Parts: sequence; C-alpha cells; structure tokens
Amino acid sequence: MKIATYNVNGVNGRLPVLLRWLQETVPDVVCLQELKAPQDKFPEQAILDAGYHAIWHGQKSWNGVAILSRDPEIKELHRGLPGDPDDEQSRYIEATVKGIVIGCLYLPNGNPAPGPKFDYKLGWFERLAVHAASLLETGLPVVLTGDYNVMPTEIDVYKPERWVDDALFRPETRAAFKKLVDQGWTDAIRKLHPTEKIYTFYDYFRNAYGRDAGLRIDHFLLSPQLDGRLLNAAVDRNVRGWEKTSDHCPVWIELADK
Repeated sequence: MKIATYNVNGVNGRLPVLLRWLQETVPDVVCLQELKAPQDKFPEQAILDAGYHAIWHGQKSWNGVAILSRDPEIKELHRGLPGDPDDEQSRYIEATVKGIVIGCLYLPNGNPAPGPKFDYKLGWFERLAVHAASLLETGLPVVLTGDYNVMPTEIDVYKPERWVDDALFRPETRAAFKKLVDQGWTDAIRKLHPTEKIYTFYDYFRNAYGRDAGLRIDHFLLSPQLDGRLLNAAVDRNVRGWEKTSDHCPVWIELADK
C-alpha cells in the first residue's frame, strides 16, 4: 500500500501538476494540505476522473486538507482536530482506508515567533499530541502525515544556523515534535534514511531548489502496528522542478500487507 502526502499550495491553481503526479505515481492514498479552496470549490470531479475518491475540509483562501483514496471505502472519522471547538482553521481530517486510520494534518507555521501565531502553533501541537495518544490507545494501525512545519533536527534544514529564531526550528517546536514521536511513533523517513540529507520543501526564492537548499517539514509518523510493515519511504523531489508547481515535494511510504 502506497500512501503519500503533498502540500499542493492551492489545489485548483496546481491541479494540472497534481493530476500529472497522480497519473505518473499512482499512490493508493494521498493526503493533501493547503487546498486554499472553500468546501464547494474542491475539484471533486477532476479527482474522480483521475481514479480517486475524496473527503476534504476546505477553507476560503487559506489552509484546507483532503484525503484521496483509490479504494471507494473511505470512512471519515474526524473533520477538525479535537480539543478546541472554537478553532475554525481547516487543518485536520481523519479517515479509515483498508483498516488503517489516516490523519492528514497541516500544522500552523507559527511565525512571527514569539507572538500569538506561535502560541497557536504550540497549542495546536499539544492538541495533536493528546489526540495522537488516544489513537495509540486504540491499538489500531495509524498514520499521521502531512505538513508539520517543523524541522526536527539540524540535518533536516539547509544551514540551520540561519533558522534558530524561526517558528519552524525554535527549541519549543522541536521539543513538541520530539514529545509527540516519543509517545511511540516512528518517523518513517528517518527509520529508513537515518543520516541522509532529505528535504521536502524548497522556497521559491533564491533558487533554493536549484541549490538544494531545502527543509524537511513533511513527515510520516507510524503507530507501532505499522512499524514492521514499512518497506520504503522517499520524496518525489523532481516534482518540485515542474512548471507552476508547489514549493513542497510529494512524500510517500510503502507498507507491506498484513
């Protein structure tokens, strides 16, 4: 089973890129972030024509998450991250596909830090940790994937000394990610590529992609039930070089059948 995550940075504006990538790589499940589209503007028919059923949580101009599945039996579990009924930002959606619980998330950026946006990021992280712990308690196979907006270690960022005050790399953010992982989750990329330089995001400015000056901020966390089933994990870096593409690369894992 191949599961992918992709921050598309505008699902309608990048639709040709998304459809091309789906056709070339044919993942079984795809988690999308930053739809930047209200609920009624999601390109459902184009996604269906590409062979995927979808659930999505849209928001005008900002945020937005979706889960696509080649299997029509996709069952929505959560729309929005539990823990704050007043949070109106569309950053989390959860479903089951083929017996696996899949949480698709778009964690807040948090800049400028310190400040209200950084406080919201850390609060969201704490809510995610609480929900993640409850998922582990179910004993079900779970994948938590998406744009976490955190570089966990110095190997995950080009020239880390330039990022020490950024919300994506501040000690509080990295500590929150470590606290989450330490619940018992497996960072899929680092399990298979523990020391390799791997980036999933390249800024549009300063020829970041051409210089390979990137960040690893899109992650797969696997529950213990899936750790032994992990076969492969990689980044489709070439997609970042396509015309009118997102500033993120698709990231994917392959899981063995039970």
